Amino acid sequence: MKYVVFYNPMANNKKGLEEAQKVSAFYPNDTLEFVDALQNDYQQVINTTDADGCILVGGDGTVNYFVNHVDCDNLTKDVFYFGGGSGNDFLTDVGGTPNGQPVLVNKYLKHLPTVEVKGKTYKFVNGIGYGIDGYCCEVAEQIRAKDSTKNIDYTAIAIKGLLFHYKATNAEVIVDGESKSYKKVWLSPCMIGRHYGGGMIPTPDQDRFDGNLSVMTLFGKGRLSTLMIFPTIFKGEHIKKKCVEVRKGKQITVKFDRGVALQIDGEVILDVTEFTATAAE
Repeated sequence: MKYVVFYNPMANNKKGLEEAQKVSAFYPNDTLEFVDALQNDYQQVINTTDADGCILVGGDGTVNYFVNHVDCDNLTKDVFYFGGGSGNDFLTDVGGTPNGQPVLVNKYLKHLPTVEVKGKTYKFVNGIGYGIDGYCCEVAEQIRAKDSTKNIDYTAIAIKGLLFHYKATNAEVIVDGESKSYKKVWLSPCMIGRHYGGGMIPTPDQDRFDGNLSVMTLFGKGRLSTLMIFPTIFKGEHIKKKCVEVRKGKQITVKFDRGVALQIDGEVILDVTEFTATAAE
């Protein structure tokens, strides 16, 4: 069989092709065509190739880019995903492992939710980070701009942000028309999956296929108290706290009282005051 292998040469500290070549070990008897995703159009390649399927190599940003540039609801070829990026929350959520056997992901790429931010609409596969998580991605981008080879320590960024640099907001969260207001909001992500942010589980009960989205709001605490709660998000145990509320619905709007960074599957948009996420029909 023949497969097109899409890779980003800039991914994983410019080791995208090196990561992509690891796929060969899983397809010793097949023909692999390596395609630079930065130099080629996903949809055009899929429409014109005689390959039996394609393999995406990269992290969460790679999957996000794919679903926003390909008509995934009408895919006629198998799409496999090989986790070779710095962020692999989507891979974790669908049961894969980094550098492990490529996972067939067609069913996870269809009927995805959308988010409207600053007049533009995007699909997403994990979630929207709004609050300290968006701030962490913003700082990470600033670090990469100065040194693209430097490893990013998101935990260190989050700790410094919680203790010193990031300021909590007030928020209005509207779920299917029902509005609630919160003071001192540190996090308010909206999720289709369970994982994001390099291992955090903000919505442990979220089901990709039940037709709903989940929004988790962490609010009302000071810097030190919030910092003590933060590690529990990596185990999904934070939802037991009174300062955490998870709500589910088909349309979720979050409004902050000042502009902050927001991330969509790790891709950053700056100075955002609100977003609206809508589950697929």
